[in-house]
Amino acid sequence: MRRAQAVHPISDVQIEYSLLSRDIEADILPTCRELGIGITAYGVLARGLLSGRWSKEISPAPGDFRSFSPRFRGANLDHNLALVEALRSIAEAKGAAVSQIAIAWVLAHGQDIVPLVGTRRRDRLSESLKAIDLHLSADDLARIERAIPKGTAAGERYPVPLMALLDSEQSREQNR
Repeated sequence: MRRAQAVHPISDVQIEYSLLSRDIEADILPTCRELGIGITAYGVLARGLLSGRWSKEISPAPGDFRSFSPRFRGANLDHNLALVEALRSIAEAKGAAVSQIAIAWVLAHGQDIVPLVGTRRRDRLSESLKAIDLHLSADDLARIERAIPKGTAAGERYPVPLMALLDSEQSREQNR
């Protein structure tokens, strides 16, 4: 990123960031902040896991990426849904939806991070937008951290062969 910034200014990096995908916190986020580069965070709801609506009984539609995603399979899904249930109790205490807590958590991590949230339904968009006005106190953030500690998601974000294609993952491996 530093080499690219030296050639031409970078204004923003689009990268996955959520309660379940926090790898950028180690190197990418601090580097972006040092260089004045914004973050557009995608996957804020972890492909629906953090919506609070996913359950073990839901089967992805044919061709749905989640049918191949390690986080949505078997014991990984059971584990990840338990994390969501821990988040649900925090959401209920705040009078909010699980999705709103997940989005507000990203928003609470800096004015330089813009969460990108996708939906197919207007009612879900309205729900998501309310996260902008949801204030998370330091105590709320600590409770969320205890509910979903960094690195506790089960399963990779993508199938293993696809993980190798991600620049962020390659640079992480090269820096070890």
